[in-house]
Amino acid sequence: MEVKIGVQHAPREIVLESGQSVEEVERLVNEALSGKTQLLSLQDEKGRKVLVPTDRLAYVEIGEPTVRKVGFGAL
Repeated sequence: MEVKIGVQHAPREIVLESGQSVEEVERLVNEALSGKTQLLSLQDEKGRKVLVPTDRLAYVEIGEPTVRKVGFGAL
């Protein structure tokens, strides 16, 4: 699943492919925004962690990745 994170005062958003479920990512974002944690911590498909301070979160977009079509086809 694709997750896009907007960070305040940063020109680009953070985009990662996560193996976590939609419900799990939503729960982690809700916990971060409610003040239970000071960092939003997500893990990508390669096992790397992305940590964002919760006071710098602008938005989090959770969605399915767009499938890119490869090859030649009839128009």
